[in-house]
Amino acid sequence: MKLLLYNFLIQIYGLSIRLASLFNTKAKLFVAGRKNLFDDLSDTFKNHKTPIAWFHCASLGEFEQGRPVMEALKEQMPGYKILLTFFSPSGYEVRKNYQGADFIYYLPLDTGRNARRFIQITQPGIAFFVKYEFWHNYIQELKKQRIPIISFSTIFRADQLFFKPWGGFYRDILRNISHIFVQNDASLQLLKKINIKQASIAGDTRFDRVWKICQQVNTIEKVADFKGDNKLMVIGSSWPEDMEVLVPIINKNKEVKFIIAPHEIRDSDIKSFENELQHPTIRFSSLNNGEGNRYQVLIIDNVGMLSSLYQFGEFAYIGGGFGKGLHNILEAATFGLPIFFGNKSYAKFQEARDLIELQGAFAIADTSELSVIFDKLYNQPTVWSKTRAANFDYIKQNVGATQKILDHCQNLLPDGR
Repeated sequence: MKLLLYNFLIQIYGLSIRLASLFNTKAKLFVAGRKNLFDDLSDTFKNHKTPIAWFHCASLGEFEQGRPVMEALKEQMPGYKILLTFFSPSGYEVRKNYQGADFIYYLPLDTGRNARRFIQITQPGIAFFVKYEFWHNYIQELKKQRIPIISFSTIFRADQLFFKPWGGFYRDILRNISHIFVQNDASLQLLKKINIKQASIAGDTRFDRVWKICQQVNTIEKVADFKGDNKLMVIGSSWPEDMEVLVPIINKNKEVKFIIAPHEIRDSDIKSFENELQHPTIRFSSLNNGEGNRYQVLIIDNVGMLSSLYQFGEFAYIGGGFGKGLHNILEAATFGLPIFFGNKSYAKFQEARDLIELQGAFAIADTSELSVIFDKLYNQPTVWSKTRAANFDYIKQNVGATQKILDHCQNLLPDGR
């Protein structure tokens, strides 16, 4: 009965997305990206003989967690080609040209028929599901075909359906997974309580990703010129709610430079806070080499630069904490930047809680609180240095999840070396 209900809800979801595609851009991409998908898959894989490692990511955030494992597998197990699928347009449309995967597609909706066709066509030798992706029909079909299933960078909370008295259907999904690599001991203990034994702690692969970024970062001349010898705060993935708090801080600090990378590159949003800023401001697309010293605020009006900008900073503010959820703070922590973020939507992020406890990050309520903490760090170099060291050490202590996962997979698939 529960399976019938699950499949019914999947069909309803598909119908809802089709209706929404008539007036919603994201839904339109969702539908268009799956049009003739099985025909395309059949053409691509009809004569394919090389073993396939399939990675599925919900969206862009999960892709960043999956990326270190994909790249390490490609290096250590070169006998495998990488098939990468996304559920959301937010992931696929940004990473559809990612060079680390050999094949990139949307994932068909999780119906029994779709799962059978997808696996029959692609014939993966192993399947990886990143973080929260637990699709019943796909996992059931993979188990039936005796294809190893790995879930990694997974994190569980007691309020999830798996741990409710009525959550047996969802617990069965977890039981069909070959091995679950969780981020922390709390997740492992939750699985033990429901008798899920094929699990171990590996950590979060994002640490490996941000550490690699830090080691391979390239300088950006225009940004280096803009910074000069000034102290700099990088404001990453900001939303309007964040800018309400930040604009007064920017306006009162004449000796500090600021880089603002909005989460959404919308001209109307950028203009709204540009009009409130009292210092010379320029967008990256309009900045010429040698002119950076004229400006105090640089607005990034493109996508993809943010992770490279933290190398220039002494402080970081990460957006999303006043809204639906905090954005990536690990990239800033890797460069040792003291981190600020809003205090409303960070608690479900383990790294945010950890860094607050280590005093490497600060959840702030408003402009006044941000001003007090920022001034203390700015005016007391010893305190700033301790914060910086705490963030460096936290990242270093948590790298290594990728290799733990790959060691397990090499035992499963020795022919892939």
